[in-house]
This record gives sequence, C-alpha cells and structure tokens, in this order.
Amino acid sequence: MRWILGAAILLALSFAFGLGLMTYAMYALVAVILGSRVLVRYWLRHLAATRHVSQLDAEEGDSITVALTVRYSGVIPMPWMLVEDLLPRHAVITRPAALEVEGKRIFLAMLWPRATKLLTYRIQCNRRGYYQIGPAVLETGDVFGLYKQFKMIAEPEFITVEPAIIPLGGFDLVSKRPLGEIKMQSRLFEDPSRIAGIRRYQLGDPMNRIHWASTARTGQLHSKQYEATCIAGVSIILDLHPGSFPEKDEPIRSELAIKCAVAIANSVHLMDQQVGIFTNSVDAAERMKYEGWDFDTRTRDAARKSAGCIDRDPRLSPQRVRTKRGAHQFQQIRHMMARSEKNEGLTLPSLLLEIESDLPRDATVVPILSKVTPEIAMALGNLVRGGYAVSPIVNCWDEYEYAQAAGMLLAERMLAKQLKSLEAISQICQEQAYPLF
Repeated sequence: MRWILGAAILLALSFAFGLGLMTYAMYALVAVILGSRVLVRYWLRHLAATRHVSQLDAEEGDSITVALTVRYSGVIPMPWMLVEDLLPRHAVITRPAALEVEGKRIFLAMLWPRATKLLTYRIQCNRRGYYQIGPAVLETGDVFGLYKQFKMIAEPEFITVEPAIIPLGGFDLVSKRPLGEIKMQSRLFEDPSRIAGIRRYQLGDPMNRIHWASTARTGQLHSKQYEATCIAGVSIILDLHPGSFPEKDEPIRSELAIKCAVAIANSVHLMDQQVGIFTNSVDAAERMKYEGWDFDTRTRDAARKSAGCIDRDPRLSPQRVRTKRGAHQFQQIRHMMARSEKNEGLTLPSLLLEIESDLPRDATVVPILSKVTPEIAMALGNLVRGGYAVSPIVNCWDEYEYAQAAGMLLAERMLAKQLKSLEAISQICQEQAYPLF
C-alpha cells in the first residue's frame, strides 16, 4: 500500500507539472505493483502441501522421519518460495533439546509449472512429551520485492513420545510383595498365609479356620487368627504442581519424577499386581483441544508464535488410571505420563481430597514428591491414620532439603526414600520401608 500511495502522489505531481516521462514511469510502476499482487495470489492459490510422519507414537531415543511434499499446479513459473516446517519453541531451546532435528526443515526454491518439491528431515526424540509438528508456512512474492505474502500450506501433526522404562533391581519378582509386608492399623484385610495366633472357636467361624491340632489336644474347638496386611499392588500419587519444582532444576526434576513413576508401575505390573496412578498434571492433548491452536498468515513470526504451546490450564480435574490389574494397565499409565504437563490447578492436598475415594485399601500408596510442606505431610498423614500404607519418595538431590522433608514425613509415621538422580531410580525400592506405628 505504501508503494501504491507513493506512486499515486508522484503521478498527481507529474500531471500537475506536465512531466510526461515521470507520468509514464508511474504508470509502469503501478502496473508492476498490481501485476505482482495478481501473480502472487495466483501462485498461492495453486500451492498445496501434505506432510507424512513415519510414526505418531514413539519412545525416548526413537528417530522419526518427516516428509513435506509441496505441489504447484499452476502454469506460470514461481520465481521463489521459502517454506518452513515449524516446531514448538519449548521443544528445541533446551540443551539437550527435547526434539533434535537432523537435516533442514526450511528451504528456498523456484517452482516450474506443475512441479513438486520434497522436504525431508529426521527428528531424534530425546525427551518424553506431546509435541506439535507444523504448521508449514510458505512465503513468496514478486522478483522486485514489492509484494510478498504468507500462507499455511499444511496443518500440524502431533506426536507422542513415551518415557523410557527403567527396570527396578529392588523388586523381588518372586515374593509377590513389591513394597514389603506392611501391617495396617485397622484389621480390614487378613492374610491367610500368616497366622497371628489361636483362639477359642466362636459361632460363625468357617471350617477352614479351625486349628485341628489345638482342637485335638484340648478337646475343644479352636480357630486360627490371621495377621492383617496390605500387600496387593501400588497406587502411585505424582505431584506435578509447578510450585513444587524450582525453575533452576527444570525440566530435570519433573522428568525424573515421571520416569520413577513409570519404572515402579512397570515393575508392579510385571508381578501381576494391581497398579494405578493419580496426578495433578494436565493432559497436553486435552489442553490442546480445549485451547485450540491459532494461526496468523500475515507474518512467519506470527505463525511461529502460534505454533508454540500455552503453559497455563485452568481446569481442576486430576488425571487418573484407577488401581487394578489388567494387561493394558501399564500401557495406559505410560501413555498418560507421556502427555502429562505441570498444571497449577490442583495442589497435592487438594488432589488427595479428590482421589481418596478411588484409593483401594489393599494397595500401598506411593507418593512421589518434589517438595514437602507441613500441609502436604499432614494430608499424607491423614491417609496413614485412615489405614493406608504410605511409602513416600522425595525427589530432591540436596541432603539438607531431603532431611527436612523426611523429618516432616516421619512425624506423620512415614519413612521416606530419596530420589537423587536418574541412576538412583533402579535402586529406589531395593530396601523395604515400614511405617512407624
């Protein structure tokens, strides 16, 4: 518009002063400007693109191939076009990058009539997550640089990178008691394999409880008493509230907590025990549906910005995979962890209030905490007082910070374990932990 306005002013002046050569030049300039606009719009109308991603579900360490095919169906040659396949900023700015690109995802080319161009590159998936690939943005214009325009030529694809599975050397796959035999405060469940004592027979005792040796020795019926235990499986509680993770430690500590949760879930699942997980995180895929993604065709910078993710989510619903046995139980947990993001909606005490009715009493509760406050310790202590067996894991490397957290948990009759680093995950459950009564 600036060029057209300037040409119109010069054309008016040339008419006013009778400058024939200037008038001719302005006519030529206006014709070039208008012709450029017509040509650029023609080129963009006849451009289309498709993207093919080799796999939409990957694991950490996998490499996927992205192929972007640009097709031009016009009959007028296009002098130049610049195409860029966008990636979210948060996935490439960290070191090491969550998504590491091998090859070029941007290229400049000329297109002849009915031509096709292929852009291919590889993505190394270094960190679990839910990532947006695209949109692809094309820029073109006339050869004089007087007019250019932008267009989105391929909508985004979304890939899920699932976290790596770390085997736990501390789980005894033969014992069927993954976190130890933990006595409960209230005798809600009995283990028939563990005899606590013998008492006189009472009306209503089943025949399989009669202790025949004592009955024969005394001449009176006696019944066996069993110990109450909590041994069947694990309910994992994962705190992913942003306030629990200092910025200087991110994303290391949150990724470590998720890897630990996946490792425990995998080991318990391999023992055919019930397992479940509850977390105050948000599902990235659901957040994307809730917020949508925007696109502005006016500039490539605006398009690049629209491809980024919005970190805030107002929803207050926890994510959960209820504790039970099943062939697909672990895969559901792993898939959920792949798409989990930190969320400000629920603190851990609020999460515990939301999910307490879903926690089975015959499963050990394993909270994975990156920060322990008096409120958090008291909320977990309420579970202990309610008859649950709780074995917390504190995700911090500083010994003084761990000692403070462990002290607050110990006051609520829980013995905590420390998760220092990635290497410590394989040994995190090697030693048995017993709550104090």
